[in-house]
Amino acid sequence: MKKYLLSLFALILPLLNFAQEAQEMGVDEKIDQAFGNATGWFVNAVFYQIPFTDTVSVYWVLFPLILGAIYFTFYFNFINFRGFLTSVNIVRGKYDDIDHHESMVAAGDSTPGGDAIETIAVEGHEGEVSHFQALTAALSATVGLGNIAGVAIAVSIGGAGATFWMIIAGFLGMASKFVECTLGVKYRDIGEDGTVYGGPMYYLTKGLKSKGLAGLGKVLAVLFAIFVIGGSFGGGNMFQVNQAFQLVENITGGEQSFLHGYGWAFGVVMAILVGIVIIGGIKSIAKVTDKIVPFMVAIYVAAALFVIFSKFDMIDDAFAAIWNGAFSPEGIAGGAVGVLIQGFRRAAFSNEAGIGSASIAHSAVKTKYAASEGMVALLEPFIDTVIVCTMTAVVLIITGFVDPLNPPANDAQAILLTSSAFESSISWFPYVLTVAVVLFAFSSMISWSYYGFQGWSYLFGRSKKAEYTYKVIFCVFVIVGAAASLGSVIGFSDAMVFAMMVPNMIGLILLAPKVKEELKKYMSAIKTK
Repeated sequence: MKKYLLSLFALILPLLNFAQEAQEMGVDEKIDQAFGNATGWFVNAVFYQIPFTDTVSVYWVLFPLILGAIYFTFYFNFINFRGFLTSVNIVRGKYDDIDHHESMVAAGDSTPGGDAIETIAVEGHEGEVSHFQALTAALSATVGLGNIAGVAIAVSIGGAGATFWMIIAGFLGMASKFVECTLGVKYRDIGEDGTVYGGPMYYLTKGLKSKGLAGLGKVLAVLFAIFVIGGSFGGGNMFQVNQAFQLVENITGGEQSFLHGYGWAFGVVMAILVGIVIIGGIKSIAKVTDKIVPFMVAIYVAAALFVIFSKFDMIDDAFAAIWNGAFSPEGIAGGAVGVLIQGFRRAAFSNEAGIGSASIAHSAVKTKYAASEGMVALLEPFIDTVIVCTMTAVVLIITGFVDPLNPPANDAQAILLTSSAFESSISWFPYVLTVAVVLFAFSSMISWSYYGFQGWSYLFGRSKKAEYTYKVIFCVFVIVGAAASLGSVIGFSDAMVFAMMVPNMIGLILLAPKVKEELKKYMSAIKTK
């Protein structure tokens, strides 16, 4: 443990000098430009926009995400709606007695390998985490900046009506989450020590092999593993810490802040905290974060409800604006199509349904029925998008902080817009929001480090050396993300997150019949209970 932390600090010291020089000499801009020139083709390919009208262009990645979600909604007979109460009962523990088992080996392949610290609870061979814990672990990666900043951008550009389409996309995304998380459990690997290895890498490999498509499955799995590693370093790491620092700097005085120019110091603190959890594997700290994140979500929702009910007389007008703006927007660039696209885009960016990342967290659950965790997972887009995102949007609308003529230029500005909306009713809330954003960023980094590590271990093996190599690199990127303005690097990693959708969605479509079998098996078990 100590030698790995010393290795981390040895890497940090020269990085601090680089970060300071970068801010003084603009080295980060030069690196950013060179990196952008080398990777621009990939970013442009993933985020290519198909022009619909003179004012509306649509990211092509939204089509497979939304069309896939619609397909799964019909294929599984509206499981996202008719399975909702069953999902809540599973989380409540109503069906735990039919799901109890003594050995995890029976639930998947017994595969030798190293010990993933994050899944150490499974080592008693009586199960790793409960359905509720798996749900909160996955939510910690999705509830966060997308709900706070992304919604502000959506309603600023698309008007109040974007909220309606965000809600629709959230409901549809529930079906995609159900499919990918059921497959995550069905095809997971379980080591001799009980460590769980799961996610698209495994259901693409083993699931497609069972259908006689072993070659395709291997190629798709390797692609996904590469993309999830890249996404973990950028969108799940550098972007998170960068936005958190910007908000902390702003709340403490902006350019006059004592933190101005010391992003690297903020990064070092965050890197040490992240390192303690993911390198040292101190379970008590992980347990504390499991409690803090749901608590901060509760605080955020409570504050939103306070603002909404403090302007109770405006609620009707807000929902009328959402409904009317969804179909007949006025003064919005691109009209109804533009509003729809903004809503769908931000919902997809927020809940990651169809991306495949959540199935990695959900695959580590204690269950012998794969569909039971799929049912639990469908609650995730509902909580993330339908509830939290809608509340943020309503707060922005009723407080008057929606101006399509002057939308925020980036996520950092969008967070400040949301902060100002809350501040108009709760003067001290920006400070609470700052703490919440830092905690959300911290929890997202921990979750994404786990996602990236699963991809890393799939490609490079499950040895301790491979594990700590990845985790040290991850901590170094925390400092880089806080210290430098590497826009192209973050853009590239965001592209990798959405590139994950391509191999994942192919696998989901091909393996949907397997999910239907698992659903039938679990529902029969419930009925005979």
